[in-house]
Order: sequence, then structure tokens, then C-alpha cells
Amino acid sequence: MLTRRSFTLSMGALMSAGAAMSCPVPVPAGKSHSVLMLNTGCGDPDMPNVFEPALLRINVGDTVTFLATDDGHNSASKRGMIPEGAEPWNGAVDEELTVEFTVPGIYGHICVPHYEWGMVGLIVVGGDMHNLAAAKKVRHPGTARKAFRTLLDKLEA
Repeated sequence: MLTRRSFTLSMGALMSAGAAMSCPVPVPAGKSHSVLMLNTGCGDPDMPNVFEPALLRINVGDTVTFLATDDGHNSASKRGMIPEGAEPWNGAVDEELTVEFTVPGIYGHICVPHYEWGMVGLIVVGGDMHNLAAAKKVRHPGTARKAFRTLLDKLEA
């Protein structure tokens, strides 16, 4: 399992002696993308339980691997926030999960244990936002409401 510590240690060789790294940001490899599941936000230790990146834009047919970087997290699609005809997913806590996105549109995803506290993310596939209005109508508990609103607002900016 890739942990923040092992990733940071492996990246240390690439950094100069005086450089500081705020977070191990995943780099897309062609049609494969990664989303880190973290206990604290990149560069913001006051932001608990986050996906990094929280907003991801990919092409139809690309895959996203949700990396169990820190313990206690998973990724699951949010009912009502995926395009019609798309396959929902629900990864196990503390396990890596790879999802292929074959249907264009907006996909909302959550960490089930930390959903109410705002651990949410959006993936836009193929630049298609036909289900934006439906995604905006979904109700969310607690801090997730504000977190999703912030991400959805970024799509319209």
C-alpha cells in the first residue's frame, strides 16, 4: 500500500535539500489518474479528511485509482451524482480501488466513513456536464453540503 510516508521518502531524492513538499500530488500517467485519500489536506493541516485532487477532469475511457494513502478511507460513488448508465462503485476501507470511466458526465464520490465531515470529490469525464443540474439537487449531510457546493461552483466558474 502506498502511504504518504513512503511516497514522501521516495520523492525526497527528487527534491533539492532546501525544498519543502506540501503534499504528494499524484501525476497522471496518460489515461491513468490517481486520487489520494488523506487524513489532512495538502498544505493545510486544518483541513481533515480529503481527496487530493478533490476535482479531477479526465477523458472517457480513462481510469482513476483511489490510493489508500492514509488509513481509514474509501471511495464510493454518490447516488444521484453519476450519469445515467454509469456503474456505481464502493471501495473497501483502506484498499486501493481502480475505476474505469466509460460514460461521460459528472461523478460525485465520497469517503463513506467521513462523508458527513466533507470528504467528497468530483470527477468530470469527457468535459460533459449534462448531469450538473441533477448533481446539484442531491442533498448532503453536515459539512458535505458545503464541500460539494464549493466543488460544483468551480465547474461553473
